[in-house]
Amino acid sequence: MPRRSAGLLLYAVDPGGPRVLLVHPGGPLWAKKDDGAWSIPKGELEEGEDERTVARREFTEELGSAPPEDGWIELGEITQAGGKRVTAFAVAGDLDAGAISSNLFVLEWPPRSGRRSQFPEVDRAAWFSLRSARPKLVAAQAALLDRLADALAGSG
Repeated sequence: MPRRSAGLLLYAVDPGGPRVLLVHPGGPLWAKKDDGAWSIPKGELEEGEDERTVARREFTEELGSAPPEDGWIELGEITQAGGKRVTAFAVAGDLDAGAISSNLFVLEWPPRSGRRSQFPEVDRAAWFSLRSARPKLVAAQAALLDRLADALAGSG
């Protein structure tokens, strides 16, 4: 059974067009990766968990701030290269990307060293235009930008 995740794409509409908040994974494996490494804040669902609940929890854990409660837009599901299925939502809001505070995870680093170190799950966040976000995102998540653009065009 494929792994399932849920995530939340925070967006703002500026005179120049929409912009989105993306996160860069923390830890030494991602430290030197940029294009194709960024993501929406997301996390895995446990058996029986609700997608909105997981998207809200993961946003809060990865950014250190609760997301807006109202106005969520369903962006549907995408399947990433490894088979993971991600259900995504979008919501309008604002957040200081430079002030995030992520939860931590433990990793043996360097590999086979026996030393375990803590790293932030997200090491940084940044706002991007839809155009500049596309090459930053994990490839399958680029479809979420198109769905957001379509939803915003249909709403007004």
